[in-house]
Amino acid sequence: MTPPAVDDPLRPFLSAPEGLVLDGGLATELERKGFDLAHPLWSARLLREGPVAIAAVHRTYLEAGADCITTASYQGTIEGFRREGATAAEAAALLRLSVSLALTVRDAFWAEAGREPNRLRPLVAASVGPYGAYLADGSEYTGEYDRDEAGLVAFHRDRMHLLLDAGPDLLACETIPSAKEARALARLLAERPEARAWVSFSCRDGSRLCDGTPFADSVRAMAEAPQVVAVGVNCTAPSHVGELLRAAAAVTTKPLVAYPNSGETYDAATKVWRGLCDPADWGARGRAWRA
Repeated sequence: MTPPAVDDPLRPFLSAPEGLVLDGGLATELERKGFDLAHPLWSARLLREGPVAIAAVHRTYLEAGADCITTASYQGTIEGFRREGATAAEAAALLRLSVSLALTVRDAFWAEAGREPNRLRPLVAASVGPYGAYLADGSEYTGEYDRDEAGLVAFHRDRMHLLLDAGPDLLACETIPSAKEARALARLLAERPEARAWVSFSCRDGSRLCDGTPFADSVRAMAEAPQVVAVGVNCTAPSHVGELLRAAAAVTTKPLVAYPNSGETYDAATKVWRGLCDPADWGARGRAWRA
């Protein structure tokens, strides 16, 4: 039996017919504004070079109706910032900034929009991307890592604690390609009993994580952690999402999360997506995933 989550920040949203609506791609919107994100830090690069632009995208998503905005920390890590010339103190400050930016935008928006009928105050989720995002070699889509579970715990620990200390509503542990990385994150959540998180996996098909682990097994394992308030799939081809959600629903009663990519394939050498977008009706698919 799945244990209940305590103080679940998602619960107030889930009684609504549409569930909780996430924001969209931060990097996608920044690129549309002309920013070059072909860089090892991806959108986290702008925490140093253009935080105002990040804040503007957060605001746009809230105005479009998002119930939750996600911080620009997906590819931001202590090691990654230091590799680009930041000191350890500067790197820590940039991670905290990713959360404070989103909180400030959310609070300003809510001060203006909070009297809208039936609208709940949007959430801020601090993004915890996978180890492969730091490597910037595409391994978040393979799970082929050079670290064991203990090494992944050590890699994620400082960032996770810094993000939690900055005060988000919850963590978004996202695009997790391997079972051992999910276990590492669960161990770190246990170090902070007040923390809440969703965990979403990147998958190679309709039944397996990118590292080949059965998706249902990983969902079951993560859903057993009381601090994990939702579990699901992201950055995966939309054609696989329905099958993956059905598999998840068979092994947990916790809420499911889904935010796929457009169906293209990531080219790690050029750091661009290749191929064609899935031509599906996103509205129809969204309703099917909700069901």
